[in-house]
Amino acid sequence: MRTVPGRTLDDKAMLRAAADLTRELHTPNPAIYWTDFLGSAAVGYAALAVAILWVSPWAILAGVVAVLALYRAGSFVHEITHMKASAVPGFRLGWNLLFGIPMMVPSFMYEGVHNLHHSRTRYGTVEDPEYLPLALMKPWTLPLFVLTALLAPVALVLRYAVLVPLALVFPRLRKWLVEQASSLAINPAFRRRPAEGDARTRWLCMEGAASVWAVSLVAMVATGVIPLRAFAIFLGIYAMSTLLNQVRTLVAHLWENDGEAMSVTAQYLDSVNVPPPSYLPFLWAPVGLRYHALHHLVPSVPYHALGEAHRRLVAVVGEASPYHGANHAGLGVLVPRLVRSTMRRR
Repeated sequence: MRTVPGRTLDDKAMLRAAADLTRELHTPNPAIYWTDFLGSAAVGYAALAVAILWVSPWAILAGVVAVLALYRAGSFVHEITHMKASAVPGFRLGWNLLFGIPMMVPSFMYEGVHNLHHSRTRYGTVEDPEYLPLALMKPWTLPLFVLTALLAPVALVLRYAVLVPLALVFPRLRKWLVEQASSLAINPAFRRRPAEGDARTRWLCMEGAASVWAVSLVAMVATGVIPLRAFAIFLGIYAMSTLLNQVRTLVAHLWENDGEAMSVTAQYLDSVNVPPPSYLPFLWAPVGLRYHALHHLVPSVPYHALGEAHRRLVAVVGEASPYHGANHAGLGVLVPRLVRSTMRRR
């Protein structure tokens, strides 16, 4: 019989161990953040340029490298949402200037949204922007969920090049844009509230910059300054990157909650770690995302310390601890499990 996540009680020993063993691991290392992000972005953009400019088999390899490197660079937005700006000075601004705005995913689309996913009372409910009970839905929802990610780059160009300028003229469009098209979310029922204060100022600055860039990009393609072929390759590589992220999202959780509020332990067990000895997750679950379940236990621990946190917990908690219940072998186990669950819904 399937365990009902919402009825799983908290394991106080595990929660206490997670808090105690990671107490001194909460400080981000700026050198690691900057080196990792700048290196990923540089490799990604260089490989993208090779894929666009070269017509040879090497262009395909460059395209694969660009997908992986840009995906890793983009994943740092997750870290931005969890750390204080003063912890790594200038990192939010640098990420937005070098990646968020050029790729039309400024950090305001995740800040103020992702933190709701970590809310004790919202996780797994209709108010969670990043949760759908995929394991309890029909089989056709899985391929649809994954393949819609291919449309993301075109949707982003449309949002910033067309809808943002139009929303200056049509207030009702602006309201819809804020509520339903300003979040990197997967729950279609989620409605975002307008930002206030400094958050609103940052939002408008980032959105304006991304809109100017998107309009300029479309204009350069339309006038032939940027060849259509080059733009199509960019969109194709970007689409592969968002597809990879969607596959990672597909196995970030078990998606077995039916809408009830859940204990912290239940949220942990509904989430997924893919620890060593499997090393492929380094590519498809970068920047600490391979320890996604552990992240739900200690969300303020930076990505570069999660491996150490995992090793400490494994060495201390007993075999009967629920901590081991969120550790999985990889895509080859998680995807079939999810598919089998949906097949029972036919």
